[in-house]
Amino acid sequence: MAWKPSFRPRIIDTFQDYDRHRLLADVNAGLVVGVVALSLCIGLGIASGASPQAGLYAGFIGGILVSLLGGSRVQIGGPAGAFVGMIAAIVAEHGMADLLFCTMLAGIILVVMGALRLGALIKFVPHPLIMGFTCGIAVVIMASQVSTFLGLTLADEPAHLPAKIVALVRAIPGVHVPTAILGLATVLLVRFWPGRWQRRVPGSIVAVLAGSLAVAFGALEVATIGSRFGGIPRGLPDFAVPQPDWNNLVELVRVAFAMAMLCGIESLLSAVVADGMVDDRHDSNQELMAQGAANIVSPLFGGLPVTGVIARTATNIRSGGTTPVAGVVHSLVLLLVLLVAAPLARHIPLAVLAGVLVNVALRMGEWSEFAAMRRYPPGDAAVFLASFLLTVLVDLTLAVEVGMLLSAFLFIKRVTESTHVAEMEGEQPGATGAAREPVPPLPPGVLVYRIFGSLLFGAAEKLEYVLRRISGDTRVVILNVAPVTAMDSTALHRLEDLLRRLRRGGRHLVLSGPHTQPYFLMENAGFFDELGRENVAADLEHAARRAREIVERPREHGAVHR
Repeated sequence: MAWKPSFRPRIIDTFQDYDRHRLLADVNAGLVVGVVALSLCIGLGIASGASPQAGLYAGFIGGILVSLLGGSRVQIGGPAGAFVGMIAAIVAEHGMADLLFCTMLAGIILVVMGALRLGALIKFVPHPLIMGFTCGIAVVIMASQVSTFLGLTLADEPAHLPAKIVALVRAIPGVHVPTAILGLATVLLVRFWPGRWQRRVPGSIVAVLAGSLAVAFGALEVATIGSRFGGIPRGLPDFAVPQPDWNNLVELVRVAFAMAMLCGIESLLSAVVADGMVDDRHDSNQELMAQGAANIVSPLFGGLPVTGVIARTATNIRSGGTTPVAGVVHSLVLLLVLLVAAPLARHIPLAVLAGVLVNVALRMGEWSEFAAMRRYPPGDAAVFLASFLLTVLVDLTLAVEVGMLLSAFLFIKRVTESTHVAEMEGEQPGATGAAREPVPPLPPGVLVYRIFGSLLFGAAEKLEYVLRRISGDTRVVILNVAPVTAMDSTALHRLEDLLRRLRRGGRHLVLSGPHTQPYFLMENAGFFDELGRENVAADLEHAARRAREIVERPREHGAVHR
């Protein structure tokens, strides 16, 4: 069998059966996605408290690296709404240089995760946690656009939602009616734009063009990119290494870790959705490395964090994109705007971009989860609500940390609850496989216990049940561990302690049918040598035979009776 490299970008395999028809399809899809991404990149750059060009730089640089290095055929990379609240908080509290440093650090973390083949682990992030993040982020995006959407003037808009709401309520009397009407018209146009036209002419671009023309010809007097930011500079961005405030290093590392986790979850979730749409299977480790590379390079040119984005990826697929070439074309469209059409962006009304982002938030929010929450187990509902409320009321960094911690505790609790230790007396009713193994006739003084489930650190204490049930005439304890499919070092330590305590009472331990993973763990740790290999049986029949041999010989001198 030919050796294949461990990490292989999907674009390497693109041209094996590539033809003119697929090229035209990819170019068409790339053009459509590039046009859609234009307004989103600019809008996300503004909403994040950075600049419109920061979003474009991330869309171009990050997008092309994700397509060239990624593990998905159709993934589109770029700035995402998921980062808006986090970025805005970092910029407000620490400044742009610290944001760029955090982004680079998050990129390094992602590359390491991909190199260590940890991509599959991110797929196991609990569904309630992801949905809580998603709904919370959608609320944060909408809240961040209220002042722009209504044309409110705030001297210093707070970053956190509770204080933001108070400031917005106080500013409501200053609503600029033309701006509010334009924002509402944008939301309605994008929301109800006919689907059959969306593939060729996206509703968001129609709204941007219409609003820009109205401003350019004097029909509207509203805030624009030009009036707020002085426009978007034409040309390529300058290269510069971020110079962070090293006094904040601990906090920046914390934020970078949360950013890396969010990027990994978002990009791999997008890749999974794309797999379902194109009947493909992505390489999660390669995708993490590509996202990491994009987040290392993007901030060197002043760009925002990058991740795989579901909406643009889905647009790419629906527009006919089948290979990473479409993603490259999408990035070249953004580059062309930077090189040629950047000055025209000064006429784009901010209310239109706010309306586009409100639509993004409305679509990304999994609002049905609130109704479905009453069907969740209490633990899952708690994880969902905690991640949602912390994202909305505090910040995404803390939400990621607390959400993962709660999910870990919930996992431990469920593993513990699913692990059982019970005395076996005859065939176990309702059991299957090894658990149905009948108990052979046993001499007096022999007890048989069956352990079912994963014997991990949360459930290891259940071995104490064996000691509590032992009577004074017990000579041998048989542990039927055939139904145990996983064991960790904590459980092994408890098993070693059980063996020592049995021996102090002059009793013996026999293991029956250890499964593959527990077997090799005990073998490598030297437990079988301590137990005695003659006390490791293949099944209950052989364990019973060994127990009979022990019982029929005289009790060892000096044994302690209970």
